[in-house]
Amino acid sequence: MYEFEYVRPKSVAEAAGFLAANGEARLMSGGMTLLPTMKQRLAQASHLVHVGPLGELKSITREGDLLVVGSAATHDQVQDSEVVRAAVPALAKLARGIGDPQVRYMGTIGGSIANNDPAADYPAGVLGLGATVVTHLRQIAADDYFQGLFTTALAEGEIVTAVRFPVPRRAGYVKFAHPATGYAMSGVFVAETGGGVRVAVTGAGNGVFRWAEAEAALAKSMSAQALDGLALDASHFSEDIHATREYRAQLCRVMAARAVNELLG
Repeated sequence: MYEFEYVRPKSVAEAAGFLAANGEARLMSGGMTLLPTMKQRLAQASHLVHVGPLGELKSITREGDLLVVGSAATHDQVQDSEVVRAAVPALAKLARGIGDPQVRYMGTIGGSIANNDPAADYPAGVLGLGATVVTHLRQIAADDYFQGLFTTALAEGEIVTAVRFPVPRRAGYVKFAHPATGYAMSGVFVAETGGGVRVAVTGAGNGVFRWAEAEAALAKSMSAQALDGLALDASHFSEDIHATREYRAQLCRVMAARAVNELLG
């Protein structure tokens, strides 16, 4: 690991000011991705600006038809939150399936979506629910936020402060987890919202994406059978020693059907 200075700001405003004044500084929330990357000397920073301990970023509240989760809320806090369980049980289940206990105790929702790993779970929940990502500067719709492999709409130095989830009528999330890492080889989040059906897929390609054909089929009939015969273009899917593109495409269909069954209870 390269040498760096540790900075613990007292507020989001202080963190934003420090980042603006120090171009080589990096923001850290839980550190579950950044620290291992730095240990391997694949990333470098002059300073680590640690916003994870900030109380203003940890709240989880229900505000009318919105579930608002602070960006520094850990996966463990989300999975155990009675507010989350009552509003969006599928989101609590998603958090419960991330990594292992050590990761869930330290990793945060803001860190996950800022990193935007193509096999991460939270992007599927954020996109599937049509959430809004709130930063210290603006609000970004989920459909505009995720932009491919480890890429988001965040500007340099922009800090995620919360995620606002519209509470769906019902939702389900199921993934086929890699046995070693827990990351999704394919994960599908299905939500029936006031604006229609949304289906988000993670783990299969270079980033989370909506499956438009599945959304159209489920809008006509909310049943696992409605997905029978749907074809996925696997040309942009990942392929490695664990699964071919075609196998991942099949996993998407199976996980989507299971997510629908979970949604239906």
